[in-house]
Amino acid sequence: MTTRGGPVGTAGAPRTLDVDHRFDRGWVDNAVRLIDADATRSADTHLLRYPLPEWSRWDTDEGSTGISLYLKDESTHITGSLKHRLARSLFLYALCNGWILKGTTVIEASSGSTAVSEAYFAQLIGVPFIAVMPRTTSPAKVALIERRGGRCHFVDRSDEVYSEAQRLADETGGHFIDQFTMAERATDWRGNNNIAESIFTQLAQEEFPVPTWVVVGAGTGGTSATIGRFIRYRRHDTWLCVVDPENSAFFPAYRDGDPDAGSDVGSRIEGIGRPRVEPSFISQVIDRMMSVPDDASIATARRASETLGRRVGGSTGTNLWGALRLIAEMRAQRRAGSVVTLLCDGGDRYSGTYYNDEWLAGKGLDLGRAEGMLDEFFTTGEWSE
Repeated sequence: MTTRGGPVGTAGAPRTLDVDHRFDRGWVDNAVRLIDADATRSADTHLLRYPLPEWSRWDTDEGSTGISLYLKDESTHITGSLKHRLARSLFLYALCNGWILKGTTVIEASSGSTAVSEAYFAQLIGVPFIAVMPRTTSPAKVALIERRGGRCHFVDRSDEVYSEAQRLADETGGHFIDQFTMAERATDWRGNNNIAESIFTQLAQEEFPVPTWVVVGAGTGGTSATIGRFIRYRRHDTWLCVVDPENSAFFPAYRDGDPDAGSDVGSRIEGIGRPRVEPSFISQVIDRMMSVPDDASIATARRASETLGRRVGGSTGTNLWGALRLIAEMRAQRRAGSVVTLLCDGGDRYSGTYYNDEWLAGKGLDLGRAEGMLDEFFTTGEWSE
């Protein structure tokens, strides 16, 4: 029986309904403070000018102009990769939503770098952390997670990580932090020192402060969503190109307009490439996609390592391959401008894989074709598939 005044008891007297879920927020407040303090101690990552040959410059009636290439060096984060930004955002998002409390076990489905960064933040605020990952994840990444106090839980197939992470969360009463769903919403794409704002701020004094292209890989989809939204929000005359390794679901989904596209073969380029189209992948903010063969990703990572004097990861090779192809197009069109891509992580984590010739042979990877294309590009500025 109800009245306009609300529920009443059997005697007709108003009955007050009151559920009070207040609790001492001291632990959560301190956890947020610890993460903010960590960010305050950290400087922004560098924007490196990547050297291009003389053909990248030419004379016009107005003077000399050309093409510039930049790498946003995310390997300088304390946890060594682009995923440090994502992990910080995911933890703050979960804390402020009340999903992580004192003692909550945090579980993630990750092929490595995100889990490395999340293990760092879990240790920082004092909660247990479990990373669910394929058995093929590089031993170096496993060691980095365990060094931060995290535990690695392995599955045989890459597409099993999601259900197993949720099962562990249910079993432990923990929180599945779920980078693949939360990446695009946990980061404030309008600003607040996200990676897009950082790139454009650092370019402000360069010859071409508004880049013609920004090139990123498709992993969770969070980085491309953040940058694509920021470009539109700030009304920049910039295009966003997303590169995807072979055996990943993102490229065929974009090409065919099929959000249900999938792949039964796992990506060999750790950190990018997925067997399904992740919820954080916002295809509408992407202007162009390229599928990059694995031999090209690895050959370009090795070439970049020689140029920079330090090793970079395979996903950086994927990014750079796409950027070089765009630069060849710009040169052919005599279009001056800048291209920016990401140096996602260092290559020392892959000493046993991408920088190991025996591993490459075991995977049936021959870098000769890709190396020849890179030689031609850096010699002539031309691109031939």
